[in-house]
Order: sequence, then structure tokens, then C-alpha cells
Amino acid sequence: MGVKARILAGSVIAAVVAAGSVGSLMAQEKKPVIATVVKISGIPWFARMNVGVQEYQQKNPDVVASQSGPATADAAQQLQIVQDLIAKGVDALAVVPMDPQVLEGTLKRAMDRGIVVVTHEADNQVNTQADVEAFNNDDYGTALNERLAECMGKSGKWTTFVGSLGSRTHLQWVGAGEKNAAKYADMQLVDKNNESFDDANATYEKAKEILRKHPDIKGFQTSAGNDVLGVGRAIDEAGLSGKVCLVGTGLPNPSADLLESGAITAIGFWDPKNAGMAMNAVARLLVEKKQVTDGMDLGVDGYNKVTVTKGAGKGLLVVGNGMVLADKSNYKERLF
Repeated sequence: MGVKARILAGSVIAAVVAAGSVGSLMAQEKKPVIATVVKISGIPWFARMNVGVQEYQQKNPDVVASQSGPATADAAQQLQIVQDLIAKGVDALAVVPMDPQVLEGTLKRAMDRGIVVVTHEADNQVNTQADVEAFNNDDYGTALNERLAECMGKSGKWTTFVGSLGSRTHLQWVGAGEKNAAKYADMQLVDKNNESFDDANATYEKAKEILRKHPDIKGFQTSAGNDVLGVGRAIDEAGLSGKVCLVGTGLPNPSADLLESGAITAIGFWDPKNAGMAMNAVARLLVEKKQVTDGMDLGVDGYNKVTVTKGAGKGLLVVGNGMVLADKSNYKERLF
């Protein structure tokens, strides 16, 4: 990583840690420090997760909880932030990896130093003590695709978007969607797995390109939180709202106008606030040398009776029941 990127990563940490800097947090020696690191700061999805981290801090004043992340969806920048936090000697890392493989060696070094590692959206992460998922990812991808197939009349061309080709959950969701669509002989997947890097403007441009290339396309299944906004905008501007189907991960508040216009057919999501709280709850249990057990109530909505099994490495896979699907008829009930 170049000097510019290092400076950027450092400035992001300084901007988002509640006490002003990780160093000042470490001065509170008697309180365990749990540092949450997200894929990208400054977007609605992870802003909502930060609400959960802050709420966890307020409810648990005997710990110090913070959130940071890179300014762009860049695995190398995220890696640098994680490395800086390890050097500071935090007690626990709660990480939403941009690319799990990029972090493997660094997370192993963290655990070797006695730092607890918890991940989210990364059930293939080997070097983690617990990966926390909001739901079964195959079930989620299938549910998105089934809603898309219903809108498309189970026939026609469709395509998929992922945040990146290194994003474990996104590939699971579109993979499950592809498997589900195989039930319908008349659904044809074209130009699959377009990378968006969670950039709504870039996704908008790519969606326009796809609409030009495939003027008869009938559906989009998207993954990153900003994808529905970019694709939805392209559909709306092309006068295709209600004619081309769009189902993907997104939050109700930023999706509202496009749901109302019909440019977005339906959204799937889990509350990032609750995911942030659940990660911190698991991290604290592990810092305190306590067990995370099957059926446990983490004290967070959607994680009141978690399923706990063996993870990809020596750690645990902790799965909640937080899946939500919403459309124009009911999204207002889910605004936050």
C-alpha cells in the first residue's frame, strides 16, 4: 500500500472512533476494547451498523466499542486498518471482510497475539473464532431469486451483481439464485456477477450498459447495499419501472422512492444495527472466556436463538434468524 492509502486509512480511523483515537481508547486499560471494522465507511448500510455499535457501547459502559472502515471498498485499505488496530493492541476485532482471503494471515497473527477475532458475512473465514451470520445465506439468495422469478413470470433474461468477486456472501446469494432459477427452463442468466464495489454511480453506469446490450432483459438480482439504488435509477430513467424486475439487498429508507416508482421490485435485508450489536456481543463473550452455545440468546433482535455449528476453521458459525423481504406494500413498516 502506498503512502496516500496509509494516510487515508489512518484518517478514517481517527474520524470514526468515538473517543477520538484508538490510542486514547487503549488508555482505558480496565475496559476491554472491541474494534469493529466494516467494508466501507460513509454508506447507509454501515452507517446503520455504526448505530448498533454505538448502542452496544451505551448499553455496556464497561467495554469500549468503536467502528472504523476504509473510505472506499478496497480490501487493501481495510487490511491496513486491521493491522493498525492489531498494533494498538485492541482486545477484540469484529470484522466485515471485503475479501476474507486477503485478511487470513493478518487475522491469524491477531489471534496468535491473544486478540479475539469475530467476523460477519464471511462463513468461509478460516482464521476467526466466530463468524456471525444474520441467516442461512443460501436460503436468502434463494428467497431473493424466487421473488425475482415471480416478478419475471419465470421466463426471460436476467443478470446478477455482486459487491466484489471476493465477497463470500454475495457469491453465495447469487449462486443460490442461479440454482433456484435452474428450476425454470425459460429463465436465462446473462453476463452474470457484475462487480459493483458498492458504488451506486458505477452500478448505474453498468446497468445502463446491460440494458443497452440486452434490451429484452427482464430481471436483475443484486447483492451490495447500494446496487439496488444504481440499477433502480437506470431502470427508472429508461422508463422501464414496473417492466424490468429488480430484487436485491437494500435498506428501506434509501430505497423508498424507487420502491414507490416500481423501479425496485423488492428488497431483502437484515438490520445492520443488530448485526453490529451481535458481533460485539459474541466478541465480548469470547474476551471473557465464555461459551457461545447453540440456542443462545445474544440479547439482540434476530439473534435470540442462534444456531451454533463448526465454522470453516477451528472457530464457530453463529447463525441468526434476521431475514426480511419487503416491497412497495410493506417497506414503510420497516423504516429505521
